[in-house]
Amino acid sequence: MFAITAVTEDSRRKPEGNRLIIAIDGPSGAGKSTLAKRLAKDLGFIYLDTGAMYRALALKVLRQAVDLADDNRLGRVVDETEIDLRHSGGNLQVLLDGENVTEKIRTPEVSQMASKVSALKIVRAHMLLLQRAMGQRGSVVAEGRDIGTVIFPQADVKIYLDASPRCQELNAAGRRVELAETLREIEERDKRDSERDIAPLCKAEDALLVDSSSTDAEQVATLVLNQVKNKAREK
Repeated sequence: MFAITAVTEDSRRKPEGNRLIIAIDGPSGAGKSTLAKRLAKDLGFIYLDTGAMYRALALKVLRQAVDLADDNRLGRVVDETEIDLRHSGGNLQVLLDGENVTEKIRTPEVSQMASKVSALKIVRAHMLLLQRAMGQRGSVVAEGRDIGTVIFPQADVKIYLDASPRCQELNAAGRRVELAETLREIEERDKRDSERDIAPLCKAEDALLVDSSSTDAEQVATLVLNQVKNKAREK
């Protein structure tokens, strides 16, 4: 059975009626993960990394050499997959069928496959239900590519974080890569995600556009925290 379990240090708390949902969307390398982790930690919210979910499934698809055109086999793989997101001490662990694949899902190959898998209707239908279920557990900071447009269109705060293509994520993981090749992969992935028919990467009409290439991480975090505080006062 395809499932996701979010285990956090405060996961036993019952969701309150005034919970908030923060949606962060944007292309690769804009700093979505850095911002989302910072906000979740500062606010004590659940951190939902939707990209990690797709990457985990993509890793399984690669391992089993699944033909994405084979709907029957892909459907079986989806149904038989269990993905857990666990948070402890400020760190995210991604478990695929019980295996810790946190580092293994951060390769260029998995990134490209995740982009392809995420465009498939059968995959997104499962993810949509699971991601929305997490939004019912308490206040959430969710980051991805369709959070404010599809997953949580009712999110209290929506941020579209944009930036010039960079290889920050790959470099942060300790891999030495050629800049030109990295930029090509990022641009290819962003183009595919922006042009897909199902839940394309795009800015929600009511999202705040932030260009992180001209604003440092601290300034971005402060800006969004102020947005959250204003929304909390309204509620």
